[in-house]
Amino acid sequence: MNDERWLAERFEEQRPHLHAVAYRMLGSLSEADDAVQDAWLRLSRADTSEVENLRAWLTTVVARVALNMLRARRTRREEPLDVRLPDPILEPADSTDPEHEALLADSVGLALLVVLETLTPAERLAFVLHDMFGVSFDEIAAIVERSPEAARQLASRARRRVRGAARVPDADLDAQWEVVEAFLAAAREGDFDALIAVLDPGVVLRVDGGRTGFSKHVQGAEAVAAQAQLWARVDLTMHRVLVNGAAGIVSFLRGRPFSIGTGTIRNGRIVELDFLADPERIARLDLTELTD
Repeated sequence: MNDERWLAERFEEQRPHLHAVAYRMLGSLSEADDAVQDAWLRLSRADTSEVENLRAWLTTVVARVALNMLRARRTRREEPLDVRLPDPILEPADSTDPEHEALLADSVGLALLVVLETLTPAERLAFVLHDMFGVSFDEIAAIVERSPEAARQLASRARRRVRGAARVPDADLDAQWEVVEAFLAAAREGDFDALIAVLDPGVVLRVDGGRTGFSKHVQGAEAVAAQAQLWARVDLTMHRVLVNGAAGIVSFLRGRPFSIGTGTIRNGRIVELDFLADPERIARLDLTELTD
């Protein structure tokens, strides 16, 4: 076996891990793919004779690429988006795709990824690499070009932000489905009181409509219930799916994909609702196997 083929096989062994790192860093599946591909190109051109730990070397490369992508994203964004949701990882409601196991480890739901979007690129890198993948602050410091103590402070600031904003969901998937079904039934029937019963008083609704102008950020049980009643009047066909490992729904309007939604459920109530309704981004997702 020649060296290039051996290197390619070793890289493929690390691809799920690298994609998981990039997805958590970027919140975009396509950009994560690009970051991993960039890592392969760099590996194929590098002298790896002195690389003792290929996994660590590749993790550093992907992290650097993702950091640059985050910084470029901030620079070119002329106007901040009202609501920007990460790309969802979708699976059939009754099965788990082994290829997604690395991405879904540690219950990285959309709600957590939304919080990560509020961090600076360096904070996000430090938190993701250290808290999610156990990378040392010495290694992180080299990537962000700061001291190990500064890298530790970056992760600490990010951790405080995450703990203050991210809600830990109920782990029982069956219990999640019960709450989701109760919410949908109440919405279909226009039962305002029943909607209030399944919503946390401080519930947050986020709708990412992309360029359509339909993006929304609504807070409070009464306001969210009113929005649910409004959308219940639209003739949508709904299919149960898993969205980042949590109970979710793909809805269709006149046979075309319309939205992807999931809720963060805590103590039997919905504390967050996230809907991706951006036609451009939804069109890039293959929903066939999810709704057959």
